[in-house]
Amino acid sequence: MAPKRRPILELIDVGVVRSGVWLLKRVTWTVREGERWVVVGANGTGKTTLISIASSYLRPSRGSVSILGHQVGRVDVRILRRFVGLASSALADRIPTNLTAAEATVAGATGAMAPWWDAHGPETYAKAERLLERVGCGSIRDRRYDCLSSGERQRILIARALMLDPALLLLDEPAAGLDLGGREMLASLLGSLNADPRLAAMVVVTHHIEEIPPGTSHALVLSAGRVLASGPIAAVLTSDVLSRAFGLELAVEQRGDRYTARAKTVEDETQTRSDWVGERSAVTCRG
Repeated sequence: MAPKRRPILELIDVGVVRSGVWLLKRVTWTVREGERWVVVGANGTGKTTLISIASSYLRPSRGSVSILGHQVGRVDVRILRRFVGLASSALADRIPTNLTAAEATVAGATGAMAPWWDAHGPETYAKAERLLERVGCGSIRDRRYDCLSSGERQRILIARALMLDPALLLLDEPAAGLDLGGREMLASLLGSLNADPRLAAMVVVTHHIEEIPPGTSHALVLSAGRVLASGPIAAVLTSDVLSRAFGLELAVEQRGDRYTARAKTVEDETQTRSDWVGERSAVTCRG
């Protein structure tokens, strides 16, 4: 039996309560080296809260959190954050709008919001240039952040996060606000990151399974702040699980390495009954 890969992120019995309401409750989750996760759930189910916990920016009300074997609360979180790349809407809102795309990316080398707080050498700027090319933003390196499209901003945030050479990359709804073209360009980028062996682990948060990038190996589904299902993606992203998560009868399909979901129709039910009858008939004939 192959040995288990080392845990990159561990949450044990984690809960978050605010004003008497549990945003997360009894969440136990382990992300191991080499795993590529997606976190799925309806709005308000605790996805962003979970990522805030995983990135050490929010302390849980109960339970324990460990990053790379170090328990949060027993080690300086500034040290832990050197190994965690984060891209989120909350972070995007804090970036000064007068920065260029290149400046915003360079600042990610130390986790700062602007590059002038630290002394960056030529190697840091060269690295930023390479990452901007990798995320498809090399041609807009000198464009101001407030002049970028939503898709361009999302890719800049990812380039920022990669400046750390993170062991764990956390992307909170990276496709939010993107049109179809932007979403597919982002899916391609995230697919290439999933395939990169230098990245120990990656977690993408979404509530649209069409946004799940190729190469995703595991899924966690949240419902009302609790883990509804967790494990290998093929076993978790099923019609039954997602129907319970979203409170709607859904038909989930996998096409190649991408997923789609839609509300079930009368035709779906008719086809299901027809398939069942056909299977029974085949069994009878063989008998």
